[in-house]
Amino acid sequence: GFLMKRFMLAATASLFAMTASPVLAQAAADEEESGDIIVTATRNETSLSKTPIAITAITGEGLRTAGITNPTALAEQVPNLDISRSNGLQITIRGVTSTDGTEKGDPSAAFLLDGIYIARPQVQEVSFFDVQRVEVLRGPQGTLYGRNTTAGLVNVIANKPDFDSFSGSVDVGYGNYKALQGTAVLNVPVSDNFALRAAVNYDKRDSYLIEGTGVVSSFDPFKKNFSARLSAGLRWDSGELLVRGDYTHLGGITFNALSPTNLFSFPSGAAANNVEPLFAGSGRSSALRRTVNTPINAALDRDNSTWGLMADLRQDVGPITINYLGSYREFTRRENNISIRGNGVSSVPTRFDGDYWQQSHEVRVSTNGDGPFKAQAGAYYFQEQSGIYFYLFGLLSPTPNTVGYVFGFPQVPTKAKSVAAFAEGTYSLSDSLRFTAGIRHSKDDKSRIGFTVTCATTACNGLTSTGVAVVGETKQTNNAARKFSKTTWRVGLDYDLNSRSLLYATVSTGYKAGGFNDGCVASVTPGCNVDRTPGALYYDPETLTAYEVGLKMRLLDDALRLTLSAFHYDYKSLQLSQIIVCTPGGGLCQNTTNAGAAKVDGIEVEAVIQPSDNDRIDLNVNYLHARYSQFRPANGGIPAGIDFAGRQLDRSPSWTASAGYTHTFDLGDAGSIDAGIRTRVSDDYKLAALAQLTQFRQPGFTKTDVTVTYNGPDKRWYLQAFAKNLENNVVATTATAGPNGALQLGDPRTLGVRAGVKF
Repeated sequence: GFLMKRFMLAATASLFAMTASPVLAQAAADEEESGDIIVTATRNETSLSKTPIAITAITGEGLRTAGITNPTALAEQVPNLDISRSNGLQITIRGVTSTDGTEKGDPSAAFLLDGIYIARPQVQEVSFFDVQRVEVLRGPQGTLYGRNTTAGLVNVIANKPDFDSFSGSVDVGYGNYKALQGTAVLNVPVSDNFALRAAVNYDKRDSYLIEGTGVVSSFDPFKKNFSARLSAGLRWDSGELLVRGDYTHLGGITFNALSPTNLFSFPSGAAANNVEPLFAGSGRSSALRRTVNTPINAALDRDNSTWGLMADLRQDVGPITINYLGSYREFTRRENNISIRGNGVSSVPTRFDGDYWQQSHEVRVSTNGDGPFKAQAGAYYFQEQSGIYFYLFGLLSPTPNTVGYVFGFPQVPTKAKSVAAFAEGTYSLSDSLRFTAGIRHSKDDKSRIGFTVTCATTACNGLTSTGVAVVGETKQTNNAARKFSKTTWRVGLDYDLNSRSLLYATVSTGYKAGGFNDGCVASVTPGCNVDRTPGALYYDPETLTAYEVGLKMRLLDDALRLTLSAFHYDYKSLQLSQIIVCTPGGGLCQNTTNAGAAKVDGIEVEAVIQPSDNDRIDLNVNYLHARYSQFRPANGGIPAGIDFAGRQLDRSPSWTASAGYTHTFDLGDAGSIDAGIRTRVSDDYKLAALAQLTQFRQPGFTKTDVTVTYNGPDKRWYLQAFAKNLENNVVATTATAGPNGALQLGDPRTLGVRAGVKF
């Protein structure tokens, strides 16, 4: 009801709006004459309008024009996508998501950099700089991309070195919350066949949260990041090689939570089982919603870094092309933070020390030529290992150097390995009808050695030969290992209604590996002192089967572009995580279970209208019916008499819509001005609070963006002013209740200016 009331307002406002959808990318250099973006969703280059997948692609120019500087803002442009800050980034696509951001957890939607899977969500919120395009694939991608793509994927693709011209650019932006961003790019063609490209980025801003009564610590700056990337391109008659190295330092204050009572109230005065919290934010200003009144007096800082090397090789060998894509990455995590307790009543300091590395290698062979049959096949290997020490201070005992002052999780090492083989082929049954079938078999190994410790000091890390050193200190063994395997597949038909219209239908499957919780099985692990049944320790893989039909049309000489898709998901054994009491002293641990099953139905409609060279309109309307079909949650011994069947999945509003319009004022030799407004409307959605066996409800809302950009002659330089979220709506993106109750919010109104020059 909310959406339909607001939609006409959104459409009216959009008459002055700026399109920030993929349409903005129509001027990018990598487009065809028709203005169609080239994408690699099928692992080969295809035009966006001829790719039989639900995909949104935004070029680097489109990102700049829309003011999208990091992944969280993509949700404003992509249908049925939500990217929220939790323990790192949490990506939800069409209601499918993962709530486990720990060292052993896996996402349901993969995040890729240049096709390389990035395992840890804590390093995914990187600045967009010198980006060629971002591709968001909706629906399971279990054949060509593999595990952990149950929901889909986000692939950020950086610009490659240009062999043809010496060039570069500088961009600088400043906004409220002391936001400062700067990017510099230099491209050097060393020879006709060898080129280098370097890019650096600085990204800093203060926290959106306000330090209220009881807060002694400073929340600023929220982030202070520096990134650098160096790429080398080499080409020869029959192939090419891209080698890339990158480094990012992630600084600032990572704290980003507050009490759920900032937006919600509890009918009984405290969080209670199966009692839905009431939204209480309607009469509160944005500032009141963002004010932290929880007592906080501790050092807060982040000193994280990540670096990686990757190589992308293509070699034509007669009728086939051989591709190799490989990488090695490391991530160092050093954080002093705060954990809010008891729905904001108190807080305890935390310390996280973690070291991670991952490597991945893929060899893929694909056919060349113009014959009716095109195929690709390959093998994939992924390995990750980490060692982490995570401690909470004062949780079980407030007095330093007493048992319970330190409660923590030293886990060394945690390992994951995945091996897969895949193949996919497309056969042209006629000039206009094609049949595609693909299959992938994956094997996954996971293991962990570690402890849950209740100690007086961090010297009791459970991993030394001295063992328990103080009377009363305890260490519970967290040793487990599991193997999983799964075959995923995809079949589809696509048909050219005419040269500008594509009809497709697909059935595809996705898979995310299972895992284990804290504890061990005595019959398996020598020395196990917290024996759990296999059913309580282990959880199974989640699987998804998607049925989808779609239509992509370009009409009226490309003045109208229309994309329609309808889908149905059978989602089984979905993995949900909650916090439970796991030690005799009241220590809390994360526990993941297979939450029965879910069904998802949806319709996505996207339209782009370009009545003239200077006018561009885009509209999209999305319907989503994502609900549990079976789920009886359990909570640390509380009788599981509550059934979530029929309840809405997290972050799955029934209706969302957006409307935008941009007008270009042609100033002749003096350049041009692009101006407009874009409005996005969202229905209400739910956020699960499994510790209390209930859900929070975030009411519907609107968000409107305004941008005015002056482009100099030949677009060699620009000056831009922007305002995002004019309504200053601050909405809940994650919410929990109970002993660890906390809330995280979306971005408030942001204002600023940007300028850039190309040479």
